[in-house]
Amino acid sequence: MQKTKDLEPCKFYHIYTRGNNSESVFVSQESYLHFLQLYRKYVAPFVHTYCYCLLPNHVHFLIQVKEAEALLKRSEQNQEFIPVSLQRQWGHLLNAFTKAMNIRYGRVDSLFQKRFRRKEVTSEAYFTRLIFYIHFNPQHHGLIQDFKDWPYSSYHSLLSKKTTNLERDTVLEWFGDREHMERFHREDADFRTISPLIEEDEL
Repeated sequence: MQKTKDLEPCKFYHIYTRGNNSESVFVSQESYLHFLQLYRKYVAPFVHTYCYCLLPNHVHFLIQVKEAEALLKRSEQNQEFIPVSLQRQWGHLLNAFTKAMNIRYGRVDSLFQKRFRRKEVTSEAYFTRLIFYIHFNPQHHGLIQDFKDWPYSSYHSLLSKKTTNLERDTVLEWFGDREHMERFHREDADFRTISPLIEEDEL
């Protein structure tokens, strides 16, 4: 079997995965928050995070891998710095979340379907429309009437002025400013322009 290529430094990616057999992986507010906590531990130190959305049975993130010099961590054995595999870090995140949920709810099965999936983001148009797509997902899947009311996405964090670990300034700059980003989500975005680029995004 051919080894999957790791995420490459400085490249932008749409990362997504879903529950095994399309089953729910988030069953409470606690589980959503725990996933984000694990994301901050295992993945966030090595990427720039632009947006995300967690839904009951799948997740979406738009990230950029940091430069190669930042993809290092201390070895637990000898405290030397060793290269980080982002693919392995995502695996640690999903495995840690699965273990926590299995213990919490008396489960034994895997939660997520195979490995996470990725698509490289290669244009500014793709970048801005993908942010809209990720935020719009709860409404697209009929989970809520207005995506802005979904509590487990980055939409409000990007529009607010509170402290955030997201690359808010960069995102707003890509849209023009805060007002233009909000208007794009409200009026300008065309979901059809991004949907052909998304694979296997079904509840």
